[in-house]
Amino acid sequence: MAELLLELFSEEIPARMQARAAEDLRTAFLEAFGTLIDGGQARAYWGPRRIALHADGMIAETPGATVEERGPRSAAPEAALAGFLKKHGAAREELAEESGYWVLRRTRPPLPTAEALAARLPALIRKLAWPKSMRWGVSPFPWVRPLRRILCVFDGAVVPFALAEGADDAHGLASGDLTEGHRIQAPGAFAVRGFADYAAKLHERFVVLDDAERERLVEEGVTRLAAAEGFTVMPDRGLVSEVAGLVEWPVPLLARIDDAFMDLPPEVMRTTMRVNQRYFTLVTTDGRAAPRFALAANIAASDGGAAIAAGNERVLRARLSDARFFWDQDRKQRLEDFLPKLDAVVFHARLGTQGQRVARLEKLAALIATRIGADAALSARAAKLAKADLASGMVGEFPELQGVMGRYYAQAAGEDARVAEAIGAHYRPLGPGDAVPAEPIAISVALADKIDQLVGFFAADERPTGSGDPFALRRAALGVIRIIRENGLRLALADIFAEAFFLFPAATGSTAVPEFGMTVAAERMKAGFVPPAGSPHPPMVAAFAAGLLDFLAERLRVQLRAEGARHDIVAAVFSAGADDDLNRLLARADAVRDFLDSDNGANLLAAAKRAQNILRIEEKKDGAAFEPEFQVHHNAPVQETALCAALDSARHSVAECLPREDFAGAMAAMATLRTPLDAFFEGVIVNDPDSQLRRNRLRLLAGLRAVLDQVADFSKIEG
Repeated sequence: MAELLLELFSEEIPARMQARAAEDLRTAFLEAFGTLIDGGQARAYWGPRRIALHADGMIAETPGATVEERGPRSAAPEAALAGFLKKHGAAREELAEESGYWVLRRTRPPLPTAEALAARLPALIRKLAWPKSMRWGVSPFPWVRPLRRILCVFDGAVVPFALAEGADDAHGLASGDLTEGHRIQAPGAFAVRGFADYAAKLHERFVVLDDAERERLVEEGVTRLAAAEGFTVMPDRGLVSEVAGLVEWPVPLLARIDDAFMDLPPEVMRTTMRVNQRYFTLVTTDGRAAPRFALAANIAASDGGAAIAAGNERVLRARLSDARFFWDQDRKQRLEDFLPKLDAVVFHARLGTQGQRVARLEKLAALIATRIGADAALSARAAKLAKADLASGMVGEFPELQGVMGRYYAQAAGEDARVAEAIGAHYRPLGPGDAVPAEPIAISVALADKIDQLVGFFAADERPTGSGDPFALRRAALGVIRIIRENGLRLALADIFAEAFFLFPAATGSTAVPEFGMTVAAERMKAGFVPPAGSPHPPMVAAFAAGLLDFLAERLRVQLRAEGARHDIVAAVFSAGADDDLNRLLARADAVRDFLDSDNGANLLAAAKRAQNILRIEEKKDGAAFEPEFQVHHNAPVQETALCAALDSARHSVAECLPREDFAGAMAAMATLRTPLDAFFEGVIVNDPDSQLRRNRLRLLAGLRAVLDQVADFSKIEG
């Protein structure tokens, strides 16, 4: 078995693009040559100036094969046949006529793997895609940064090929056995003959090839240096990965933060260091910002890194001076004074300005506050100020600090502490690992922010698609779900969605957008939506709210699936009726799950599915659904009579238990159906020759379906 080593050596590749490009190279290689790997594997490597591929266990020769190509019909025009022959470089004598078609059959002899690689690798390399690429010199060949060398060695020998294509010489790039080490500490090219030789020589020349090893050196190095001075490093896996993509020979260092900047908000210092300079933030044992920062140099300096640390201190001093300027300037006015500027900032072409959004959030936050027991006036105040920092100088420079700076500026302006905290927390949760707001005012504002986003973009028909979610609506929906679940909130979401809808001018006809929200509503109406009895909203608005609730339900199912929960049970419960209280639905789902885990539940599910299958077949045969209106005949079998009585009792019990949320009681009532239902199927023929008996028994099964549907659509439950 042989091994292949392929390296594409270039100028510095952006850190965020390295891993994806290396994996794309590996995937393309496996698609082209995967069948030539026998018992080995292909692994990709990446770094600041190179992406590489090592494949071992490769066979030395591609197997021979018979290749068959079907051409045009025998009766096709001569021009079609000539085109087929030209395409395959074949002569007419090589064709055979089979089943009315011309067939070209050739025997492909075995080919040395090195020749197969040389023939196909140039196209594979040229097709490697980058998020952004550039051209240099006179060649139109694009690459992320100027490509300097191609190293390609198979079984110890160079695989010879050139990257040129047609009139494009691709800068004269051709494969060889040369690569380069560290740009400063070991300049110059050197030859390699295999992967072990390659990795060892790179390490001798101050290049750590393995990205995971570079990450370890960075993380452990800065942690060790920080601990030596009594500090800890703020966890930041993303920054560790990025820094590992910036350095070939990581040398962790500590440097000092000027005392003049230590009174800046820690989030400002952390963001300045991370975003602008890729520095690591250190904290003291009590969680305060430490007067030090960590970095990873790309060179082992003779002075131990003192000059490098001093240079980075000067750079950070300039960065923090800029931050100090914005901090001081922003505090010269109250947070509320930034609001007029939002009237000139467009939120979305069909949804108005940020100023108009603030007005909506005020009303919506106050409405939600009344539903969850929060202070409506303070919730409205927090919502009014929540977006004001978008017009501040600090957030203009560092958008990552929106909300955070609003909290500081609100505190400086003397706002109620709960208002300031709500401003700082209203974007949360920012991701799966982020905590949700827990204080009622903060909850009101956070929900208002996300619900306004969802309602607005759904009404403007800017919904997520399979290929994208440009307005982060899935994240907003998961945020709503997490806030409600983790705080145990009881909210009628459909009503809140409808109220939020009417806060948009387009919804009330004050702008010329008559179709606002109607796409979602029409889809839901077409699917058979019927507004709940007593709904205070117009049917199309209620349908719009139901469509948005469907989206949340799907997000909830995705979340439960990730948690390992029975998402099929949640789907069954959601399908049972128009209940928009997520926690009540989840409580009902838990009760159904517990019921199905019992013998009675499992057996009832099996019998229910049998009943549903019979109904589906017979309803299709009759062309109509059977109503759950059955009668008890005096001469009916005892099993049928018993099931009729059990259904009547269970229907009333379930109907009484559900409104008072006695789900355990509802499950107990359903459990009483197991024995009479089993007896019914054992002793009664549903499809009796007597059409009247048949119809009544099918209605009896429809009655069973109706009782079960009060709790969940059992047809959606797996098993």
